[in-house]
Amino acid sequence: MERTGPTVRFSGLLAAATAAVLAAGALVATAPTAGAADVDLARNGGFESGLDGWSCTAASGSAVSTPVHGGTKALKATPAGSDNAKCSQNVAVKPNSRYTLSAWVQGSYVYLGATGTGTTDVSTWTQSSGAWKQLSTTFTTGPNTTSVSVYTHGWYGTPAHYVDDLTLVGPGGDPVVIPAVPAGLKTTAVTSSSVALSWNAVSGASGYNVYRGGAKVATATGPSATVTGLTPSTAYSFQVAATNAAGESAKSAAVTATTTEGGGGGGTELPARALVGYLHSSFANGSGYTRMADVPDSWDVINLAFGEPTSVTSGDIRFSLCPVAECPNVESEAEFKAAIKAKQAAGKKVLISIGGQNGQVQLGSTAARDAFVTSVSKIIDTYGLDGLDIDFEGHSLSLNTGDTDFRNPTSPVIVNLISAVKSLKAKYGSDFVLTMAPETFFVQLGYQFYGSGPWGGQDPRAGAYLPVIHALRDDLTLLHVQDYNSGPIMGLDNQYHTMGGADFHIAMTDMLLAGFPVAGDTTKVFPGLRPDQVAIGLPASTQAGNGHTTPAEVNKALNCLIKKTDCGSYQTHGTWSDLRGLMTWSINWDRFNNWEFSKNFDAYFGN
Repeated sequence: MERTGPTVRFSGLLAAATAAVLAAGALVATAPTAGAADVDLARNGGFESGLDGWSCTAASGSAVSTPVHGGTKALKATPAGSDNAKCSQNVAVKPNSRYTLSAWVQGSYVYLGATGTGTTDVSTWTQSSGAWKQLSTTFTTGPNTTSVSVYTHGWYGTPAHYVDDLTLVGPGGDPVVIPAVPAGLKTTAVTSSSVALSWNAVSGASGYNVYRGGAKVATATGPSATVTGLTPSTAYSFQVAATNAAGESAKSAAVTATTTEGGGGGGTELPARALVGYLHSSFANGSGYTRMADVPDSWDVINLAFGEPTSVTSGDIRFSLCPVAECPNVESEAEFKAAIKAKQAAGKKVLISIGGQNGQVQLGSTAARDAFVTSVSKIIDTYGLDGLDIDFEGHSLSLNTGDTDFRNPTSPVIVNLISAVKSLKAKYGSDFVLTMAPETFFVQLGYQFYGSGPWGGQDPRAGAYLPVIHALRDDLTLLHVQDYNSGPIMGLDNQYHTMGGADFHIAMTDMLLAGFPVAGDTTKVFPGLRPDQVAIGLPASTQAGNGHTTPAEVNKALNCLIKKTDCGSYQTHGTWSDLRGLMTWSINWDRFNNWEFSKNFDAYFGN
């Protein structure tokens, strides 16, 4: 999927950074002198006790002995993939009081800030690498503010940075004490692979840890959580503890729950006609940021774009919300999770999409395969998601020389991907939703060129998704091939079809449903998928990608495939009345285009 329409992803960031440097050159300054009654409230701001008191995203922080600014230790924080190496701590403060936050940093694009001030949250940053530099900013707390979160972070794709001697100077807040033990723990919902829990809120708690059989399996900011990845028909014991800056309470009394029996369907608990869309959750482009809570009810499957690898070959996938600097209207993590739960309560599915235009993933080793399973599981569990969307593009998948039978792949990147997804399916059970969004090059082009390469040359990617789709067909909820950003593709009528009109979508979809011989070999026929496993992939607007199709042409394609009317020059090999629906890139671009795509879907299917 293309991240950008007319706007390059990071251009807004660079423009904002340049403006900040030109307009606010005094952001990096020496901290003001503290008053006599002021004290340093930051806990372990010199990192002499390691990360005690600090929480760093995605295990991105560590205490090191060199380089340091003062003492014997400093924080080393390493951004990776979609994680910006944010380290933070909550600090007790007094209402209506002024505070000065400062720290010494070394590295490029290092940020220092405070949130939850009750007035205007603040941040400052440095663009330069090299010698230690002091960052400083001030804020005044609101009339009801008793704690703030102070933080540092870097920027995506930049090297590790260092932080030392962080201070928060101002009037001391009331002492923080370890919260009481949570009471009232109970189950609120049980499925074959998950248990939802709730408990009474604890005064003074900033968060909660959920334990299963004595091992921590989830965290929450409020008095509820859902534990996923469970085995059907299995009894589990759960406890919860409250946390704040002072530490963690004792664990609550245990509650037990037994998961339900696993059912069939591969997580296909979708409406007969489903609308699938990608939500730009981790980045911004010309379409603007759309909050999860603002996604209309039209969308039945919401794919979070994107989980991205820390490197092409690592298999380690990370996901985080779009930074405020890039998406000023981004919701908080707690709001995002709450909105996901609300969508799920309304019957919607929310998935993590891996890959995209910029996120190449090559699982070339078993170590990368295992890292993929572990890291994707962590994302699913952290956000309580329903499953996985595979959006591998570029060179993420390729065939070995001599791979000519899609039923017996030998390419490590394909074999390991199949194995990884099967492991995830086994972990999360029958409710796990699995979707794929390959480009036509990786699927329909296999009709001509699988194992030989198109246009008489060698391109090992042609049709390379076919062994993945075939191996996972019993686990696959939806396949929505991207019928855009494509050259002409030959259909089963041996004619080339060009994107943008009804014929292209009819021919490409009919191939998926009827099946086709691979590279012309009638002994190796790719079997068709069930109609309920297939949706048509389209761009939501002319800005979203090449191959935009007008609503009138979309309706012609649906008429032909579902009703066998309006078929034009291409005659389908069946009447696919159970075709699942449509997919689009993206929800953001549809909003930008006044919801033309989703409104047409609702009108066509009478929603």
